[in-house]
Amino acid sequence: MTSVGTTNLINRDQWLEVVLKAQPSGLELLDVGAGQQRNRKFCGHLNYTSQDFAQYDGKGDGRGLQTEQWDNSKLDIVSDITQIPRLDESFDIILCTEVLEHIPQPLLAIKEFQRLLKPKGILIITAPFCSLTHFAPYHYYSGYNKYFYEHHLSQNGFQIMELNANGNYFEYLAQEIRRIPSIVRDYTPVKTNKIFGLISRIMLKFLSKFSTLDRGSNELLCFGYHVRAVKQ
Repeated sequence: MTSVGTTNLINRDQWLEVVLKAQPSGLELLDVGAGQQRNRKFCGHLNYTSQDFAQYDGKGDGRGLQTEQWDNSKLDIVSDITQIPRLDESFDIILCTEVLEHIPQPLLAIKEFQRLLKPKGILIITAPFCSLTHFAPYHYYSGYNKYFYEHHLSQNGFQIMELNANGNYFEYLAQEIRRIPSIVRDYTPVKTNKIFGLISRIMLKFLSKFSTLDRGSNELLCFGYHVRAVKQ
């Protein structure tokens, strides 16, 4: 079976590991919206501080995609992301992964990142370009195009060093085809059958081929963007 449509998280983790491990030892890093701190494993050489608003409990409002369980007990800072109780220019690095879609006012968060970072500090962001409802009711945007970063980061004193698409149009379609059986199970009274399974395998085979030959369809749709920017 082809792996097309299964690499969203893998690609993101690999990029984060490379970028974070490349940072000099001993720098001060703030992981905003850290939740269960899944990226802390890449920060052993850094002085790691976690922040989150700590209101999500895994069940949310019971709608959309929920995690069922969520542990906020190990956070260093509990606060609103737009008003983090630390002094100006306290951190060398701010990490914000898969968080922007859960913030009612993301531009205020970016302004707060600018305040908290030292000059030449590094801002590392990942967020979906398109996503299903998850962590509801704390889900306010379906995703962010590259033009959001290019415009708003520059407007807030950042220079983008990396802006990489994760996946492409064909990879995203494949991801959603793989998700159909669970959506059918949860939202319809019917079940998928062997014929649907055969059709899905055929479609995934085609999408795998198209993705291999892709010439830039990520400008239309992708899993999300990986961003590294420097405070000017």
